[in-house]
Amino acid sequence: MSPRKSVAEARRTRERIVERAIAVASVEGLEGLTIGRLATDLGMSKAGVLGHFGTKEALQLATLEGASAVFARTVWERAQHEEPGLPRLRAVCDAWIAYIETEREIFPGGCLFTTAAVEFDARSGPVREAVARLFRGWRRRLAGEVRIAADCGDLPPGTDPEQVAYELVGLYMAFNQEIQLFAEPTAAERTRRALNRLFGQEQAPSGGS
Repeated sequence: MSPRKSVAEARRTRERIVERAIAVASVEGLEGLTIGRLATDLGMSKAGVLGHFGTKEALQLATLEGASAVFARTVWERAQHEEPGLPRLRAVCDAWIAYIETEREIFPGGCLFTTAAVEFDARSGPVREAVARLFRGWRRRLAGEVRIAADCGDLPPGTDPEQVAYELVGLYMAFNQEIQLFAEPTAAERTRRALNRLFGQEQAPSGGS
């Protein structure tokens, strides 16, 4: 086996492990990840799984990074070609709804990051820091998109981008709870209505008084 082929196969194996870890963690949390569980699921030896990460903490961090890459592809990249301003911001929000509502093969237990935020918010250490870093990064990016929409005149003068980003993150964490905990069939529609209100696009009731 050539060194190049060996490296490529090792990379593919690591990707398989991370993909399975993402699915397990979305249901059972990052603490639910075990080398033995992944080895059994993937038909590998424990040593084979452990050799790619070394520690459970390294596996958890790799799982977060892998899930973040999926989030970037399914949310940010789907919206990046839209017109800057409210059209692109709404495209981000629509893709975010689809991510929570439909990405069941990758995230069978719903948004992994919502689960991780609850799981690690009272702890300390590298995993908590990684979760916080990811949320801060997304909030900054959301605030940037809100700022562009305000500068384009798509949002009212005096719009506070940080406040809108704060409310958006809270809205989507609530949406994930409605989907996961309550299996609420109207959750997506309620989320869209909340977005319309937040962006000043709420439609007036039809019909006369």
